[in-house]
Formats: sequence, C-alpha cells, structure tokens
Amino acid sequence: MFKLYKNLKALDWVLIVLIVGLTVAQVYFTMTVVNYVSGIITAIATASVTGETGDIWFNGGMMILYSACSACCQVAIGFIAAHVSSDLSKRLRSKVFTKVEGFAVAEVNQFSTASLITRSTNDIQQVQMANVLILRMLIAAPVTAIWAICKLNASSWELTVATAVAIVILIICIGAIMVTVLPKFRIMQKLTDRLNGVTRENLTGIRVVRAYNAESYQEEKFDEANKNFTKTQLFTGRIMAFMNPVITIIMNGVVLAIYVIGAYLMNKGSIDYPTITSFMMLASQVIMAFMMLLMMFIMLPRAQVAAKRINEVLDTPDSINDPEKEVTPAEQGTVEFRNVSFKYPDADGYVIKDISFRAEKGQTVAFIGSTGSGKSTLINLVPRFYDATEGEVLVDGVNVKDLTQHTLHSKIGYVPQKGVLFSGTVAENIGYGGVTDRATIEEAAKVAEADEFIQHMEKGYDSDIAQGGKNVSGGQKQRISIARAVAPHPEIMIFDDSFSALDYKTDKKVRANLKEHLSGTTSLIVAQRIGTIMDADTIIVLDKGKAVGQGTHSELLQTCDVYREIALSQLSEEELGLNSKEVL
Repeated sequence: MFKLYKNLKALDWVLIVLIVGLTVAQVYFTMTVVNYVSGIITAIATASVTGETGDIWFNGGMMILYSACSACCQVAIGFIAAHVSSDLSKRLRSKVFTKVEGFAVAEVNQFSTASLITRSTNDIQQVQMANVLILRMLIAAPVTAIWAICKLNASSWELTVATAVAIVILIICIGAIMVTVLPKFRIMQKLTDRLNGVTRENLTGIRVVRAYNAESYQEEKFDEANKNFTKTQLFTGRIMAFMNPVITIIMNGVVLAIYVIGAYLMNKGSIDYPTITSFMMLASQVIMAFMMLLMMFIMLPRAQVAAKRINEVLDTPDSINDPEKEVTPAEQGTVEFRNVSFKYPDADGYVIKDISFRAEKGQTVAFIGSTGSGKSTLINLVPRFYDATEGEVLVDGVNVKDLTQHTLHSKIGYVPQKGVLFSGTVAENIGYGGVTDRATIEEAAKVAEADEFIQHMEKGYDSDIAQGGKNVSGGQKQRISIARAVAPHPEIMIFDDSFSALDYKTDKKVRANLKEHLSGTTSLIVAQRIGTIMDADTIIVLDKGKAVGQGTHSELLQTCDVYREIALSQLSEEELGLNSKEVL
C-alpha cells in the first residue's frame, strides 16, 4: 500500500510532518496530565491535614489546561489526516479513471467492467480509511507506548512487569484473531467484484430478464453472491466480536494486578498511593496504544489487498501506445490494409487472415459476411481499438502505429454497432466530438434524419438524454450516433453495422444524405443488408476471417458464390437484376 504514497504532493508530506509534531505534543500533554493527577491526590492528602486547597486548584487547573491542549492536538490531527487521506484518494480515483480511459479493449476485458468499478470506488475507499488510521495511530501509538513505558519503569519495575504480561497476553489474543480473519479479508474484495457484477448484469439486462420471466433466476444468482459475501462478513464480524471482551478483561486484569501489587508494595513502604494511581493511568495508555496498533494491523490487510488491486490497474502496461515521434501523413482520406492478420491475445486461431485492400479519398468500401466472419474486428483495427497481429494498417499513407491516438481519432467518425449515448442533452451528445456550434449540430442531425424527432421532443436539442440513452428508441439512438459522427466532418467514416436499427425507408434516406453531405469522405461500412452496400465502390466478402470476394456489387454477383447466396437470401432475382439462367 505504501507504493501508493508516491502520489502524495509536497504539501501532503509537509502536513504529515506537522501530524508527527502535533502527535508528539499531544502525547506530551497527555503524559503531563498524569503528573498533575498525582499532584492532585497528594494535594488532597495535604489539605486534609493543613486545610489549604491552593495546590488542589492549581493542579486541577493545569490538568484541565493540558487536557484541553491534548484534545486540540487530537482534533487538529484528525482534520489533517482526513484532508491528506481524502486528497490522496481523489488523486487515485482520477489516476485510475484516466488509466482506464487509456485502456485498449484487451485491458478492459482482462479486468472486467465490474472489477474496474470496484477498484475505482470500494478499493480506494478501503485505502482511504486505512490511511486515516495510519496517520492517526501509526505515529501516536508507538510514541505513547514508549513514553509511557519509560515512565512506568521509572516508577516500579514490579508494576511494569504486570503491565508487560498483560501486553503479551493482549498481543497473543489479538494475533490469534488476526490469523483467523486475514484469509477472509483477502477474498472480501473479490466477493465485492462478484456482487457488483451480478447487480450490474441484472440492471443492464432488465428488459430481457422481464421478457423471459427470469426474475427468479436472477434473484438466485444474486442471492448466491450475496450469501457468500454476507457469510464472509459474518465470519469476520463474529471473530472480531471477541476483541472488545478480550480487551476489557485484560484492562480490568491490569487494574486488579496493579491494585494487588501496589497494596503489597505500599505495605512494604516502597511506593505511595499517588504513584499507584498515576501508574494505572500510564498502564492504560500503554495498553490502549498497543490496542490501536493491533486494530490498525487488522484493518491494513484488507486495505493492502485493495491497494494491490489499484496498483494492478495503474501498473498495467498499455497495449496501444503513441509513437515517440509522429509521422506526418502524405495523403488524405485514404485507408489501406496490407496483408493484415489478427488474433485476440492468448487465442490460438486468427480472427482475420491476410486481408488487403485500399480505399481512396471519397470512396466507400463495404464489408459483408456471415456472423463471426470478422467484419467488426477488421474495422476496429483502423481506430486502433486493437493492433494488427501481422501486416500493416495505414491511414493517410501512414501506419496507424506511427500516429498519435489523438491525431488518428480526429480523422475518424465512428458509429458503433450498438448506439451509445451519454447523460446530458441531445445537443451535447451530437457535439460530443468537440462541436459546439448549434448550426453544425442541427445540420448533422438532418443528415442522420434525426432532426424531425428531436424537434418533437419537449425541449428540442436541449432535451435530456438519460444515461445510456434509455429514454429514446433504438433507431433514434442510432441516428443520434450517426449525427455525432458526422458533426466534426471527419476524413474517414466507419459504420459498424450502424443501419441495422433503422427501417428500410430511413436507411435509404440516411445513406442518400451521407452520400451528398460526405462526398469527399472515405466510408468503411459493415452491413448485413445487401441494399445498404449495393452502391459501394468496393465490397469485400468475408468468410471465416478470409476475404473470399472483392469487387463491386455486380461483379460479386457473378464471381462470388458466398455474396450471391447472401444476396439471394435477402432480395429476389429480379431485384438483383438476375435471371434464372444467370443464377444457375
């Protein structure tokens, strides 16, 4: 966990030094209070003989003053510790969020979404709580214990031995509790991941759950995760419940031992009652100091697990990195694949194999094939969601690995297969790529055939979009996504089966608008409908990751059996311009 402390600022270290100083002052004030308590007892004994109460008032006043000073130091330490811990947690959340934002799809899949959420929230909270304890106890407990032990030993070695025996018993008992619960603390965060994962899955798929009356099945999954988490918490809670009784017994045992040994020593005349009283207070301080340390060491293992999980995220190397020196593009609006092959990390087989093509500026290249043929994977290599395993992917004549991600993404308008919207207004979603001009936003919406339904919304372009776009239909969500890609006027447009949620009429209108509006823009289209890609300059037919056909619509009908089969499954021979003889 201490590895995370490299994220502390210079001011935080200054505040930590201040905490050390305040802690030493607080312990000094506390120990001095013990002296004045002894003085009060002596003054009372003297006053009973002489009748003078001046010393009682003096010692009492000083005791209150030093107690107040000790309390002020404790409050200041608490405020500063909370500030330093909260500031560190804020910085860690920002760093984890920024790190995850830079993850490629491979890294996100490595951790899982639920685990990344837990690491960004619950794990950092565990570290924050542990840091507060460390700053308040790790310094105070040893200083208090050492100071008190030195004073104890100076008073009476017999009473010191009694206190030492109590401390040893305390350490043994708490140690046994720690050994029992530590393994459970180590798995607590994984159980939290599982619980978050099941909850997120259920909320994300709530419509499907209800459509299939699967509420009971989801409840069983949640109950299992919830029971495992609860069972672990109950186990640790029950074991930890022994701590208070153990500490109480040991504290009372020390008090009894001090009285018994003190009475024996008083009878021998080697000690007086004020010394016994002050000794009892010091012994309590020592035991409380050790108890604080032990409590902290119980909290630390879970925080250590959480810190390790945070460091795993921060230390994960990015699989997609920017070049040290960016190459200046010599072309504009071109996309080229040179013998590109790709397989997922740790996978045996290739998803796509030996794909080559070139799209010139303003051309449209379409990809079609059966489910699982590698269409989406292929176009995901252009914006570098993944890097090609073999071969080269070039944009504007430059290998995408030689362009910074910011430069590359600024050239591309990307419309995913599933429309993704963010909480905010319609205008904010369309202008998500940095477009703020309202006229440009409205123009993009008209191109995507979204303007009409947006105008009918309560506040038009200022209408709110719920998280995930849950208050708009699938087709509306898709059209807003298309408008978002069009608004920045990119060099290259990527459509990953982005027209599937549109009806045929809207599909045709949107494609016509795009052709007119993006006349100089290169388009890469993944589609299932033949009608969507018939007018493409080049159509690439994929089958099991390999290109089995490449050409125009009319050429492929004559030369590619796979394409012809797909076409005939959607359109009639007459619609395709084929006669029975040609088909045969």
